[in-house]
Amino acid sequence: MSQPPAASKPSLQGVRIKARKGAVKAHAKHEPSIFRDQLYKHLETVPEGDFEAFTNKLVQAGGTLEYLKYADALFELLLVGGLLQPGGSYVDDGAPPSPFSVTKAKEPVEVADVKQYIEVLNKLIRRYKYLQRPLEENSLPTILQYINRWDETQREKLAVATGLLLSQGLASGSCLQSLTKDHLVKNDVSLNVITTLFRAYLIDQSMEHLAAALKRGGIKDLIAFFPPNKRSDKVLEEHFRKAGLPQVADWWVKRQFASLKEGIVKELRERLEREETHADIVTAIKEKQEEQPLPDTELIQCIWQGLISSIEWSARQDQNEALALREITSFTDILQPFCNGPKTEVALINAVQVYCYEDTRVIKAFPQILKVLYNKDCISDQAIVYWYQKGSKPQGRQHFLQATQALVKFLQEQDSDEEEE
Repeated sequence: MSQPPAASKPSLQGVRIKARKGAVKAHAKHEPSIFRDQLYKHLETVPEGDFEAFTNKLVQAGGTLEYLKYADALFELLLVGGLLQPGGSYVDDGAPPSPFSVTKAKEPVEVADVKQYIEVLNKLIRRYKYLQRPLEENSLPTILQYINRWDETQREKLAVATGLLLSQGLASGSCLQSLTKDHLVKNDVSLNVITTLFRAYLIDQSMEHLAAALKRGGIKDLIAFFPPNKRSDKVLEEHFRKAGLPQVADWWVKRQFASLKEGIVKELRERLEREETHADIVTAIKEKQEEQPLPDTELIQCIWQGLISSIEWSARQDQNEALALREITSFTDILQPFCNGPKTEVALINAVQVYCYEDTRVIKAFPQILKVLYNKDCISDQAIVYWYQKGSKPQGRQHFLQATQALVKFLQEQDSDEEEE
């Protein structure tokens, strides 16, 4: 019997044969250097210092080069002057430094000079908006984590450049998270970088602007940039004052006060809920003051806030004024030990004023509250008269001054009677 004809083998027409993974990776590794060489061709003809020409050439090159694909390579070339290997050292393939980069800025470093380089980046990113995300999410955080690889002058240039990128909204404060890594923190590298960076930022923007940028970037604690043995509020405050950045020191102190105040208000409420004795509460506040002191004027306002926020108000409006007076009378023995001078007493009156202005349930009871505090030795007649004449807050001022007219007149008459006697 004859054999059946052999079935013809299926052919692979139209099917692309995948290259081996290793070959693809090896090829990809060399592509950033091809991108670099092509970019150099655009930039090499520009005379050094001609920033407008560099801007035009970079914008023009974006028409033919794949900026999005090679965004990391692009920013490495423009910020640190060469391609980086993992670990932060330069790719050593004999290529010269980039014709245009922040590292070419003048020495000694001047913010105005570095600003010209950042203006070029600003115009480039405005033209190719898709470049902003890779800059702030990947390129800048990666470059900053290798900042210890450069000498002090190059570090300073990069710190100034980063400060300007942040102040102009070209990058987010989140890139600063890279500087909290242990290897950068331990030798003051991060601290010096952040100080230079803040100084550049604050040339054009306010401290409030910087504080908002840090908050949006998730930077909650500046102490994280200090070496472990220097992590205290006092060291931080002294450092920024010595560095000529008192606004950073003032902002930090104010911020720490704010969190301290929140803690005192919360603790006071909790102790009242647990029905601790007023004497124990006073002792606890004094102990807290010894550990982390607040100015007396701030402390008295916190105590007032904690006490008043513990009141359970009635659903019936007509009962709330009497309830407020009864409760305030009952907790004056917590307030009184901390009313230790005219400034503190005026601060307490202002706390009451602002509270009555914001909570209209007790707005009419304001003069009666002052009488209670006066009768219980929390505030003096001089403090009330001073507040009335020139110490009141703007919130509802006219209303409160009118409401306390009779009380102030009575106190002034009482004073003159005593003087006559």
